[in-house]
Amino acid sequence: MKISASIYSDKKRPLEEVIQDLMEHQVDLLHVDCNDDLSVFDDIQRVRELCDIPIDLHIITEYPSKYYELLIENPVEYVTFQHEDLKEPLNIPSEVTGKKGIAVITPTPVTIFENYADFDFILIMATIPGQSGGKFDTVNFGKIRKFRNLYPSKSIHVDGGVNGEVSFILRNMGVTSSVSGSYLFNASSIGHALMNLTAREVESHYQVADFMIPLSESPTVQYADLTLENVLWSIEAGKIGFTLVIDENEQFKGLISNADVRKGLLRHLDDLTAIDIHSFLNENPTSIDASASVLDMLRLIKQSSFPIMYLPVVNGEGDALGIITFVNLIKGEL
Repeated sequence: MKISASIYSDKKRPLEEVIQDLMEHQVDLLHVDCNDDLSVFDDIQRVRELCDIPIDLHIITEYPSKYYELLIENPVEYVTFQHEDLKEPLNIPSEVTGKKGIAVITPTPVTIFENYADFDFILIMATIPGQSGGKFDTVNFGKIRKFRNLYPSKSIHVDGGVNGEVSFILRNMGVTSSVSGSYLFNASSIGHALMNLTAREVESHYQVADFMIPLSESPTVQYADLTLENVLWSIEAGKIGFTLVIDENEQFKGLISNADVRKGLLRHLDDLTAIDIHSFLNENPTSIDASASVLDMLRLIKQSSFPIMYLPVVNGEGDALGIITFVNLIKGEL
């Protein structure tokens, strides 16, 4: 996941000094906030004179058309417009280069992206825009997951409340880029903050329940309806390589993975009619409690004697609550 440094979050130093510091620490992108101020392009020109780090420009305006000529004259690698402020259609000229995105605040559903289907990414504002140092709203974990399911070929950027722990969760969810401002510049050094944002071990303040895929969105098969056909269709529809098996009260009975099906078929190659699908069921897979922290989850994975690609999530009563998967982690690292 790329880190986009919000250059205006450092209020103590001149812009040139901030950019030099970010260059030395090889930050991925420079995030430039524009609250309807055309003079921001003066700063963009200054940045271009100092370095060639890609610019990530976020424009909040009612009338985006007044920015088009300036964007043509001063091309940036990423340009985002804030959806809620727009009072005219976004008809960006083809001469405006760079990847294009639409930004939404927490209450706005990600389905508005239907109106921007030709754009490259969405920017999810996880705190109140313009308020530095805010806490990441966990509602946005669900929005990220929903957008990933609706628009799998589009990228996801996140701005607001991104600390070391949130960064780890976002990487696991396949987020492409996260903006860091106050967290980056209020640390003892930019280098120390960047290490935390890309660390594999993190301090925990969020629970698994905050970012898991809930049971309502997970592939499941009722134990009473356990047949090979139902299992195969559930695995196929879920697209994550396994299905949970639950009873009528949503008690977790186990899971069946692609590997379980393969092994079961191999055991009965001489007589496929003798297959008992219940013998495919892994009744004691590694699972995790919904109240576990991110650090608890990492410890569980490290203690495992085999690679873990997914974890069923349960509660103390043995109810199935959802799943955690790690299939998006590589996407978030590219």
